[in-house]
Amino acid sequence: MAQIVNTAQAEAWNGYEGEHWAGHADRYDAVNDGFNRFILDAATITTEGQVLDIGCGNGRLTRLAARAARSGRAHGVDLSAPMLATARARAAEEGVANVTFEQSDAQVHAFPAGGFDAAISRFGVMFFADPVAAFANIGRALRPGGRLAFVCMTRLEGTDLGAVFGAMAAHLPQPTGPDGTGPTSFADPAHVRAVLSDAGFGEVGCTRVEADQVWGRDGADAAEFIGGWGPVKHHMDQAGPEAAARARDALTAALGSFARPDGVRLRGTAWLVTARRPAGS
Repeated sequence: MAQIVNTAQAEAWNGYEGEHWAGHADRYDAVNDGFNRFILDAATITTEGQVLDIGCGNGRLTRLAARAARSGRAHGVDLSAPMLATARARAAEEGVANVTFEQSDAQVHAFPAGGFDAAISRFGVMFFADPVAAFANIGRALRPGGRLAFVCMTRLEGTDLGAVFGAMAAHLPQPTGPDGTGPTSFADPAHVRAVLSDAGFGEVGCTRVEADQVWGRDGADAAEFIGGWGPVKHHMDQAGPEAAARARDALTAALGSFARPDGVRLRGTAWLVTARRPAGS
């Protein structure tokens, strides 16, 4: 494996967190698949395109990009060995031959200079130790004029997920941390524009997009799934059994209010971020 500088994230994604995501790949895709079309449309992938997927996880978006670039290729990189194993297995099962996966830290990995037409990501770019350095490195991997397209979390305030997490607030800290940190580190479009501009990108745009997210069959099933998500599980373990039980009851009730005949659906929100490597760079 290449050099790793984001050691804390590497530890998490090669431990419980990565194993949970790999073991529940279909469920996480049910949560996030609604955002795929925004990314793929914005990336304008051609049939011969060379596509880089940053923080590819279980590889769902990478495989879709490979199908769009049917005479080209898609290459996914991630810190997580468990998720990459799932990504490779799924590609083989689906017969997607023009896709490859690599365990690496996108912040420092020696990508081929100008080797890709587009870089994409589905909620995989919010955890860089040094986001300016990371995006500068990704930019060097793009050809001049190459396109960047990714989705990242908005602020939780006023969202369905924010309401669900808020229901547990009397018993647990907010599992994502304060807005503007952790998973919501790119929740402020002004910050996103500053990071990408400092990294050498131009034509930076942030558009709010929404999609339904399916979290489970019913409130209890969805609560069991979210309760196993690393940050929620961590806080429940720290809180002790009584507080954790109260938090789980509150979580189940909150999720139950979003239940429909076809499952528990929350309206998810994200920023669709687009940018270009300047043509003359």
